[in-house]
Amino acid sequence: MGKPTGFMEYQREVPPDRPPRERLADWGEFHLPGPAEQRQTQGARCMDCGIPFCHSGILIKGMASGCPLNNLIPEWNDLVYRGLWREALQRLHKTNNFPEFTGRVCPAPCEGSCTLGIHEPPVTIKHNECDIIDRAFAAGWIVPEPPALRTGKRVAVVGSGPAGLAAAAQLNRAGHSVTVFERADRVGGLLMYGIPNMKLDKSLVTRRVGLLAAEGVQFRTGVEVGKDYPADRLLAEHDAVLLCGGATKPRDLPIQGRNLAGVHFAMDFLKANTKSLLDSEHRDGDYISAQGKDVIVIGGGDTGTDCVATALRHGCKSLVQFEIVPQPALERTSDNPWPQWPKVLKVDYGQEEALAVYGVDPRIYCINTVQFVGDAEGRLKEVHTVEVRWEKDANGRYLPKQIPGSEKVWPAQLVLLAMGFLGPEDTLLDQLGVARDSRSNAQAAEGQYATNVQGVFAAGDMRRGQSLVVWAIHEGREAARECDQYLMGESCLP
Repeated sequence: MGKPTGFMEYQREVPPDRPPRERLADWGEFHLPGPAEQRQTQGARCMDCGIPFCHSGILIKGMASGCPLNNLIPEWNDLVYRGLWREALQRLHKTNNFPEFTGRVCPAPCEGSCTLGIHEPPVTIKHNECDIIDRAFAAGWIVPEPPALRTGKRVAVVGSGPAGLAAAAQLNRAGHSVTVFERADRVGGLLMYGIPNMKLDKSLVTRRVGLLAAEGVQFRTGVEVGKDYPADRLLAEHDAVLLCGGATKPRDLPIQGRNLAGVHFAMDFLKANTKSLLDSEHRDGDYISAQGKDVIVIGGGDTGTDCVATALRHGCKSLVQFEIVPQPALERTSDNPWPQWPKVLKVDYGQEEALAVYGVDPRIYCINTVQFVGDAEGRLKEVHTVEVRWEKDANGRYLPKQIPGSEKVWPAQLVLLAMGFLGPEDTLLDQLGVARDSRSNAQAAEGQYATNVQGVFAAGDMRRGQSLVVWAIHEGREAARECDQYLMGESCLP
């Protein structure tokens, strides 16, 4: 695959992002396209490694190794190298319904398990993927492809995030009449309101939704199944139901002062910001503003980074990001060998932007928030913290221990809680009588996706818990196949 000696002839090159100071002035995507010649030489670096771990899609120590979608990476890298872009698109679409999303927001576990990455910087798989799909749209190669025949079966998909959209696309392809229910005012779920516009431009989500609609998928927005639309009606009006509502119950921080004005969940902050941006370019003021405020983001990960970048664009006065865990190593450690996901320090786009503004990385490690303090009007004014060190207990588990004398008070008028999610909301699952697993997720075996309720399936974060967009698309596709099998007795879906 690629050029046999390409990995020795070409160095890893990625397209440049927009300069941090420039992109902080707007909400446009920070990505820039690279020249075709650069992508072709990068495709040439995909060595003939024999066993391409990049598309293995397995879990090692709870983390993805290789692409969960099992993308045919060596094949389309080779086609990119040869300049066969349309053929590369065909191979890419065989496994991935939405490469324009994953090519932008996926953390690229494929690159973490790239064989070349054992001793050299890995192949630019994510950038190559994004370039294939962007060129395809620009060339007009992607057009609606409605099914030739309809089966007469009706399927309801609850939730229009990546799992729901993938499932809807596949079930519609099989000829079923698919209706997607979304409680928000716009389709897309996490893709629309959970990821900021500068990371994933919403016109791309709208474009793909428009394609699905042109292929026959029906979308009903502003409808919360279980409240606006009873669960028993859902079952009565459809031959099968696929639950893709996500894991939207946020992890809280129940410490003194939690109810003060100015302490918010990260998703409330991000969703309101994007909705106001799309509705009025922020002219309506209907969002949580960080302008002129001392901001503290509690929690790392993608959501924390998105909060950092959003607060900077609002024009915050100061910004820090707390992480209770230690700082990751600069290189792989002995207990984190290839092809595991590399647990190494990375500077994401939000931290890069904070560095440009303040001159320092905003992240502070091994710090625990112990109290929020407010003023006489009940508004947040400061945050109290203590440093921690991680020590093993009698059972060999690492636990944080407070360091005496390390207490500190931080000025803050806005705190954003970005500490992950606990599982799906209860209303719909309770109405349907869907059994739960030990983590409160909808109980449905992997590879089968059927719940204990006849004709009801579950996929994505609602089934597996908080995870990556690629896992959501993977599960949506697989669940669609199982649903099709249930309805028709057989399935030709991949």
